[in-house]
Amino acid sequence: MFVSLALFRPPMRCDAPEQQPMDAGTSSSSGSSKGSSSAIASSASNVASRLGTTIKTTTAGRPSSASAELAKWKRNFELNAKTDPVTGDKYLDQEAFVNTIAAREDADKIKRDQYAVLFKVADINKRGRVSWDDFTVFETILKRPDAPYEIAFRWFDTDNNGLVTFDEFQEVFKATMSKESIPFNFDSPWVTLYLGKKDGVHVLDYAQFAQMMKGLPGERMRQAFHYFDKDKTGYIKPDEFAKIIKELARHKLSDPLLSRLTTLCTLSAGNKISYSEVIAFHNIIVGMDSVEHTVKDAISKSKDGRIDKGDFLNSAAQSTRYINFTPLEAGIIFHFAGMGMGDTRLAWKDFEQLIAPTWERPSDMHVGTEVVPGKGALEDFLHSCYNFVLGGIAGGIGATAVYPIDLVKTRMQNQRSKVVGELLYKNGIDCAKKVYKNEGFKGFYRGLPPQLIGVAPEKAIKLTMNDLVRGKARDPDTGKIKLYWEVLAGAIAGASQVVFTNPLEIVKIRLQMQGEMAKVTGDAPRGAVHIIKQLGLLGLYKGASACLLRDVPFSAIYFTAYAHLKKDLFREGENGKTLSFMQTLTAAGIAGMPAAYLTTPADVIKTRLQSEAKKGYTTYSGNIDAFTKILAEEGAGALFKGGIARVLRSSPQFGVTLVAYETLQSSFPYSSINKSVKKTSPTLLEGPEDITRVRARNALKILLDVHEDIVVPKGESTR
Repeated sequence: MFVSLALFRPPMRCDAPEQQPMDAGTSSSSGSSKGSSSAIASSASNVASRLGTTIKTTTAGRPSSASAELAKWKRNFELNAKTDPVTGDKYLDQEAFVNTIAAREDADKIKRDQYAVLFKVADINKRGRVSWDDFTVFETILKRPDAPYEIAFRWFDTDNNGLVTFDEFQEVFKATMSKESIPFNFDSPWVTLYLGKKDGVHVLDYAQFAQMMKGLPGERMRQAFHYFDKDKTGYIKPDEFAKIIKELARHKLSDPLLSRLTTLCTLSAGNKISYSEVIAFHNIIVGMDSVEHTVKDAISKSKDGRIDKGDFLNSAAQSTRYINFTPLEAGIIFHFAGMGMGDTRLAWKDFEQLIAPTWERPSDMHVGTEVVPGKGALEDFLHSCYNFVLGGIAGGIGATAVYPIDLVKTRMQNQRSKVVGELLYKNGIDCAKKVYKNEGFKGFYRGLPPQLIGVAPEKAIKLTMNDLVRGKARDPDTGKIKLYWEVLAGAIAGASQVVFTNPLEIVKIRLQMQGEMAKVTGDAPRGAVHIIKQLGLLGLYKGASACLLRDVPFSAIYFTAYAHLKKDLFREGENGKTLSFMQTLTAAGIAGMPAAYLTTPADVIKTRLQSEAKKGYTTYSGNIDAFTKILAEEGAGALFKGGIARVLRSSPQFGVTLVAYETLQSSFPYSSINKSVKKTSPTLLEGPEDITRVRARNALKILLDVHEDIVVPKGESTR
């Protein structure tokens, strides 16, 4: 059910066609709408009545989005409403209205009592109270995409006739200013261009007024500079500049930036600030969204996560239709972001204090799934435990998915050629066929249970160690990590897993070979417990050095390649991009190919050392002995036996494992488990913020451009 758009129009225009914001210079229907306060109140009541009636008659069966929204308005209203002891009617006084609109202290540096400005707009009848009908109309106004300018217009349109005259503009403007405020010249050419001067014949309709308000901050800045530059030198003092900015734009800037405004004078000699610098600073404030976009774009293309002024200007030229930042503007941006060291290369952390009014240093930030220093030993330990558990689950999923390929790979690697007897398998496909024929489908999963028991801690410790080392090595300012640290993190991860991998592998290999041994020798298959007893504790680590030779380079290659494929090939993180399931799986799969194939010789040696040699087979005393004998007896090609099968097994296994790992992390985020972790992006309200509340704050921001300390003018009824 959709409520008619005709219902979503301001009360003074209830009988006019729906209007969208118009370009400056065109007329609005608001100009022809003239009504008394009683007519407005009647319109408000009619709108609310029609809105409720429409919902009631069209939502039989199930609630509509509009009825749910109306119910939410009603809940908010009644939660804070007071009851008239005489009539029994519910209403919001100024304090109750502010409590309803501003759920808590505003995150954008707007003072709570400044929401009373909106109360003046909502109080259509000027009675000092907002009824349910009035509140419904006000919420309906906030549904309009141009609500911020609509509310500002209603603030200045004191007689509610749909027009703003010169007298109204001047009266309301002056009422918001104190004796200490920087004066504003209402006879300036800028004002008369918009409102005229002779006989007050030029009045502003809504569209013209909105255009004027957009240009007001620039005119305020120009007049403020002219006011302090009494000697007409073209310069003002640093403290005068600070007063201008704090009075006209405090709500748009962060506290660290506000505390250093006077340092702008250091950009040039003389300890004074020129008009060019003031206007450049104003342009930065107006274009702060473009500044943020340009900075993020430049940093995403930077290898070290830092940029200089040249990178910034180059990015602006490439990402905007016109080069919209001057060298002076770029210099000011880097001056304040770099704490006065504008010639240094800066990271995103440096720009945050310039861009975000609510900036505070993130002491508990996470980058992806890796722990960033600064949380303490206990927090690092808890996060590592979290990663360990998820890594174990993901490892089990990955191992199960590719276990049949692993069994074929093992049997191919253990098969001796040119020395003993007839070959059992011609190739991997032939091996798979014979396994299925002789041992059935279950034969492909021979040795899987101990593999699953061991693979959980094996993959868990590998993923956890890689995350931990990368997190500790990551630059806290840029979030970047140097290539040699990436390789080292992978190598450490590979080395750490051997304590679990080697016992697991030797038992698995001997179980995988039993089906083949039973066919050749007639020996009955034995279980994992028998193999463990036969080998003993030291025997479980037979071939451990070969395992290290395989796992250390494998992980060093794999994790480094995976990270760079996501970042460099699929552009993860650029402009907030997140990879799809298939992109992540593809990156993980491709990364496994070179890692698996290049470490095949070490895997062949490990397999030969760990498998139980059949009668007549060559035995080996160590890595070097195995390498030289295989090379002499079977040739160099034997060192890459099962290489393709290893690629086919390792590549998808780690692909599935990492995708499962990252999916688990996103599905069960650490912050939802450990309640002590702070949210990195606090919002004004819990959950997604209602767009109407965003528009309400934006309306206040427009009015704050008139004066930083805007409040309800003295004499207004606020009982």
